[in-house]
Amino acid sequence: MSRTSPHNEPDDTTPDGAPSRRGLLRTAGGLTAGLALGGAFAATTAEAAPATFTHPGMLHAYGELNRAKARVAAGDNPWLSGWNRLTANSHSASTWTPRPQATIIRGGTGENYTVLYNDIHAAYQNALRWKIAGTTANGDAAVRILNAWSSTLTTVTGNADRFLAAGIYGYEFANAAELMRGYSGFNLDRFKTMMLNVFYPLNNQFLNNHNDACITNYWANWDLCNMNSILAIGILCDDGAKYDQAVNYFKNGAGNGSLTHAVPFLHTDSAGYALGQWQESGRDQGHTMMGMGQMGAFCEMAWSQGDDLYGYGSNRFMKAAQYVAKYNLGQSVPFTAYTWGTGQNCARQTHTAISSVGRGQVRPVWDILYYHYGRRRGLDVPYIKAMAERVRPEGGGGDYGTTSGGFDQLGFGTLMYAK
Repeated sequence: MSRTSPHNEPDDTTPDGAPSRRGLLRTAGGLTAGLALGGAFAATTAEAAPATFTHPGMLHAYGELNRAKARVAAGDNPWLSGWNRLTANSHSASTWTPRPQATIIRGGTGENYTVLYNDIHAAYQNALRWKIAGTTANGDAAVRILNAWSSTLTTVTGNADRFLAAGIYGYEFANAAELMRGYSGFNLDRFKTMMLNVFYPLNNQFLNNHNDACITNYWANWDLCNMNSILAIGILCDDGAKYDQAVNYFKNGAGNGSLTHAVPFLHTDSAGYALGQWQESGRDQGHTMMGMGQMGAFCEMAWSQGDDLYGYGSNRFMKAAQYVAKYNLGQSVPFTAYTWGTGQNCARQTHTAISSVGRGQVRPVWDILYYHYGRRRGLDVPYIKAMAERVRPEGGGGDYGTTSGGFDQLGFGTLMYAK
């Protein structure tokens, strides 16, 4: 499979000269395994989706799944501690009974979206248990949930929050389905149809017109969750155009989810570490850390298909994660006043200081970042590392509260990404 690198650099490097996934896999002797699963790994432009998509190839590719399986079987930590969090979570029980709805509403009258996110996390967690321990009861449970929803759901609606639902639950649903690809009795074609007909139109609509508001009206997370859904649907459906749409938006999009808008300012701290100010830092820290999870998921899914977006823009996202981690560890960070347009007329508002609201909040978003930057890449990321150590072992949906914020990430990063 021929792939074009971003700046005509050798295939084994990224734009900033660091090793690409292809280079790392070759060094580790993993390229042959990657080819056997359907795709070589190389750096790429946003206009070159894989000629053949790798499956499984979203948040968890073959290598991550195989490592977790082997390490848990051997009783090794920290994988075992992550596994114990998974099996202790009620959503991972094989007895979970799905409650599919024809219409899901988030925002406004008649909200019922809690049913959807609980079932998605149950499908995902049961799928992980099947992949790691081979327990048929869990595989059957995941398929039962996925099939129930694909035979029932026709509409996601509500006020503007419907776009959050389509984005967050779209990419999470697709990840659960990707893990069950090829499982006996799983109606993958019908599930793909649901993703293409129910979720993608809302994802696409939001990125194209932002609910008829000013392009900067919506925070970075709104773009990012819809970008994640489009990327995941592209992978699930082997649809290169959708994959390219999402990656192009990450690199060049006009909204706040694109990299340079999500990380508008760069700083250097007194210790000499490069920091990137996150777009929502003046809003609150809960949503800021949600952004770490959303962009981390996007980069990991692209990485599984051979694209190093983690390193894009000279590791700009890494610098943002260092910034967010340092502040939430209780340390001070620089802040540049951030001004943006709101509403339909782009009325200007400004954040003049970083927000302490939600500071130190625990979310399962850090191990995916630490194990990429600190271990895969061997970079010095002390603030990310310290945050990951504080949260580890990471749980998932249901471990961080019963409201929607506790289900914004699929979680279990310690189990799945430790190296």
